[in-house]
Amino acid sequence: MLLPDFKTLTGQVKTWGRELGFQEVGIADVDVQEHAAYLRKWLEQQYHGEMNYMEKHAGLRSEPAQLVPGTLRVISVRMDYLPAATETIKVLQNPQQAYLSRYALGRDYHKLIRRRLQQLAARIEQEVGTFGYRAFVDSAPVLERAFAEKAGLGWIGKNTMLINKRAGSWFFLGELFTDLPLEPDAKAEFHCGTCTACLDICPTQAFVGPNLLDARRCISYLTIELRGSIPPDLRPLIGNRVFGCDDCQLCCPWNKFSSPTRESDFTPRHQLDRAALLDLFNWSEDEFLRNTEGSAIRRIGYECWLRNLAVAIGNAPASPMAIAALEARLSHPSTLVREHVEWALARQNSSNLPASSGRLK
Repeated sequence: MLLPDFKTLTGQVKTWGRELGFQEVGIADVDVQEHAAYLRKWLEQQYHGEMNYMEKHAGLRSEPAQLVPGTLRVISVRMDYLPAATETIKVLQNPQQAYLSRYALGRDYHKLIRRRLQQLAARIEQEVGTFGYRAFVDSAPVLERAFAEKAGLGWIGKNTMLINKRAGSWFFLGELFTDLPLEPDAKAEFHCGTCTACLDICPTQAFVGPNLLDARRCISYLTIELRGSIPPDLRPLIGNRVFGCDDCQLCCPWNKFSSPTRESDFTPRHQLDRAALLDLFNWSEDEFLRNTEGSAIRRIGYECWLRNLAVAIGNAPASPMAIAALEARLSHPSTLVREHVEWALARQNSSNLPASSGRLK
């Protein structure tokens, strides 16, 4: 059997990927030792908090061939997710509304992107026959931003996000590990320059420095990854952010080049792009499960959902309705929920509530 022309095949793979709905496709080699060394130092400094899986599988992240034997290249893809008509800043500045990270407003991206990657693999198989591959979408120990940077899809910015000169950072990433020796792309160059907007805007000052995030102070970690009590000194700084935080993207000048998503699956559901805090807080567990079916939000569970909302209500202007809603949860069976409800009630009952709707203006 004749070997394929891998230079031609590389171009075809990129074309097929775009036809499947990926905005960009790049090819990376498997050498990510520089990034792996950075990860090891980050872990040593305990910046990962309680994300023990980061440390448990650190070795696999630096050796792609250990994860998928025979891997020679990583096909890296990106897909825009920002909905077209969300009033992002207005919601963030309204302390009575709930702010949810823009990536989580629609259906969970994992299945959609993995399905497209499988389709891409099937199309390659039509051309070259059986080959080795495995698809990943934020679901295994993969240094996805490192591979995307090496594949030319963008550079890892000072906010640790991947940033693209033509598309900003509002996009998902996915990878197809393969044993095909495709032509690798040139690594993207760093273009943050002297800008420190993302470091300066962080509500909890979670950035220790450029490209260095202490996840233990990050609102995304506190509202999504952390399963226990949110540190009391950080609660007022969270404002109305109940699932994740986008401040370091909202202020990034490169995001003026971002484009709205073309995927209907990423359209906001249940008006989560503009929902009132009290409406979400009053959801029963059945309503939570029903309204978050097929959503990335469901992974935090109902208990942490109420925890996060209680903090946001505690940060909102005092009102009889808010106090009544919190008092109704004082007998909740969860100690975690009760603790945060009691904190929020104390805030609501105080006549000297400090402004806490967020730093972004």
